Amino acid sequence: MTGRLYVVSTPIGNLADITLRALRVLNEVDVVAAEDTRAAGRLLKHHDVSTPLVSYHEHNEDVRTPELLQRLHSGEDVAIISEAGTPSISDPGYRLVRAAIADGLVVEPIPGASALLAALVVSGLPTDSFIFEGFLPRRAAERRKHLESLRSERRTLVLFESPHRVDACLTDLAEVLGDRPAALCRELTKMHEEVRRGTLSELAASVRRSPVKGELVLVVAGAVPQPPDLDAAVSEALAAIEEGSSVRDATREVSGRLGVPRRALYDRVLAARPGAPS
Repeated sequence: MTGRLYVVSTPIGNLADITLRALRVLNEVDVVAAEDTRAAGRLLKHHDVSTPLVSYHEHNEDVRTPELLQRLHSGEDVAIISEAGTPSISDPGYRLVRAAIADGLVVEPIPGASALLAALVVSGLPTDSFIFEGFLPRRAAERRKHLESLRSERRTLVLFESPHRVDACLTDLAEVLGDRPAALCRELTKMHEEVRRGTLSELAASVRRSPVKGELVLVVAGAVPQPPDLDAAVSEALAAIEEGSSVRDATREVSGRLGVPRRALYDRVLAARPGAPS
């Protein structure tokens, strides 16, 4: 019989934030693959877990993945944990999970703490629909280009960021996306937990006045949909008509593409055509 791979969520700060099921699994598996064995060792010692540890991080995934797969195929159970929170969320683990699935092995999630969800629920921003972008590009030009692709995204945006880049990140967010409401969450569940709320420019100014340290999660409001521009739609429909389209075809195409009311556009186009009664 083959073993099972358990994807185990661990605390993001407070060591008490771990489930009873997670502790049972960590006690029962044959080995725990950890992104940071020192942090994992402190966690396991705190909860009296003596299961052997092996390292599993971005620098040894290529070597460690086949080793762990071999142990699973030999019948051993393996738990994978990240430095904090849920594995595979901007942390190592995805490659091992994918490889285990490809080999027909059983992969079982042990849910628990997640920094992105903790930040989202305390941000005060809409939680019914959101998008997680992980860490934005480090280089300013690449970061701004990526943000341009998110300009019209209506879902709440959740990001990870480092303390030494957060000022530049907040400034770029405000300039590219507009000065939206946001929340900067720091050291969640830890002794120095802090949530700063305000607009992106206000948060940037706050960080410049009082620099932040530790683990950061940034939550940004989604784009507010703009009402359709009927005047622009009329201009586009008239241009199409001049190129040979009928009034009916032009208004149908433009209304569907720009989201303006078709009947209102049709009436406006008729009234705007040369020779229309004033």
